[in-house]
Amino acid sequence: MKRTVWLWELFGFAFVSLGGTLLHFLYDLLGGAVWIAAFSGVNESTWEHMKLLFWPMLIYLIFEYFFFKGYPAFVSVKLRGMLLGLALIPTVFYLYNGIIGKSPDWINISIFFISAAAVFIYETKALNSGKDFSPSPKAAAVCIACIAVLFAVFSFLPPELAIFMEPAG
Repeated sequence: MKRTVWLWELFGFAFVSLGGTLLHFLYDLLGGAVWIAAFSGVNESTWEHMKLLFWPMLIYLIFEYFFFKGYPAFVSVKLRGMLLGLALIPTVFYLYNGIIGKSPDWINISIFFISAAAVFIYETKALNSGKDFSPSPKAAAVCIACIAVLFAVFSFLPPELAIFMEPAG
């Protein structure tokens, strides 16, 4: 199985990239349907772009889990990968904008794809290492579920923090 982990993760990168791109436009395509707001980008805030990475990753994790049940650290690695991607998007965005100023859309789009690539590179190396990662699979699954709940809740009740606000301009 070790030899095919990179192939699974390459497919995961493609799935998340395509899924995130689709989710970016889905809310508008569906005429602002409330039921999709928890999963799709509803504005151009950094938080909404983080959702575009999280939901396809969660769907892919569920699919991939059935093939990786034998990896005791699988869910923990996926949690760490998600946290890496979710941390990279705002970190790179705010670092770049803090240094350079307002960034063009192509750079913002690149940040998403670079973050997704970093996630799957990390996951490939971690899964191939065979090391056991904490937390336990159950604790990791609970953390992932909590993140999902936060994305859903904050889609409708965003705190008044910069990460939830659309960039000016």
